[in-house]
Amino acid sequence: MSRHRYTLFGIAAILLWGCLMGLTRTVAEQFGPIGGAALIYSVASLFLLIVMGVPKVHQFSLRYVLIGGALFVSYEICLALALGMANSRHQALEMAVINYLWPALTVLFAVLTSRQPVSVWVYPSIALAFVGVAWTITGDQGLSFTLIADNVSTNPLTYAMAFFGAIIWAVYCNVTKIIAKGQNAIGLFFIATASVLWFQYAMSDEGPLVFTASGTLSLLLTGVVMGSGYALWNVAILRGNMLLLATLSYFTPVISTLFSSMILGVMLGASFWQGVAMVTIGSLVCWWVTRERATKKRFAVPHESAL
Repeated sequence: MSRHRYTLFGIAAILLWGCLMGLTRTVAEQFGPIGGAALIYSVASLFLLIVMGVPKVHQFSLRYVLIGGALFVSYEICLALALGMANSRHQALEMAVINYLWPALTVLFAVLTSRQPVSVWVYPSIALAFVGVAWTITGDQGLSFTLIADNVSTNPLTYAMAFFGAIIWAVYCNVTKIIAKGQNAIGLFFIATASVLWFQYAMSDEGPLVFTASGTLSLLLTGVVMGSGYALWNVAILRGNMLLLATLSYFTPVISTLFSSMILGVMLGASFWQGVAMVTIGSLVCWWVTRERATKKRFAVPHESAL
């Protein structure tokens, strides 16, 4: 019975992560992209300290802290700022879909660095995920490189941050499974992320933070949701049904798009949902056809998930 309970913890974490894209955008709109992100990670860090305790830095290997920490912080900042700096709420949802290229990229990088034979379905599945992203960007106007270029040109920095964020997290997934050796420094990494964001805020030209009742409530909710997601997942992966949780986690793009569109009040067209479905199916097939090798630790995705 206890295993079912921990599996439910993992399902709850996936549902919480599904809300984060929309919540992060709402906080950015009230406090600014950098200031809002710094506040979110500060609240989440405090929550994780309360729930998981103070990180025992001396127990972590220096290589894991430096390399894993740098990749984690870079990813979180790229994603948070891409969501906050998007021109509109609809564009923020596009950033979220681009972010969910990371599962397919994780498999791609693992395959490229391995000399083991892989299923013929891997590369078409990765291509499907990329086509899905392009499909969401072009909307109902049909797939066109010109349209993609035109849309990206309206805010190239945010598209670049979202895409490079997905690449960074895919690298993180492949690197940390080797250097972490079972260690989990999420709490420490969150504190580092908040610290870097506060430095960026101090160096930026964003105005002073103005706290309102609604803004503070949104901030606290977002920080607690973020921290709870990681805390619950950390327990679930140790004692829950990891095969089921891993399968369900690949449906996060659909869950995230649904919840975020509701939170942000954005109506999405059929083409956007079709693109999300392509990203989800492509990523799921990538993982599914390599899962047997994953049990042999060749293509395993680490037990830390992304937003």
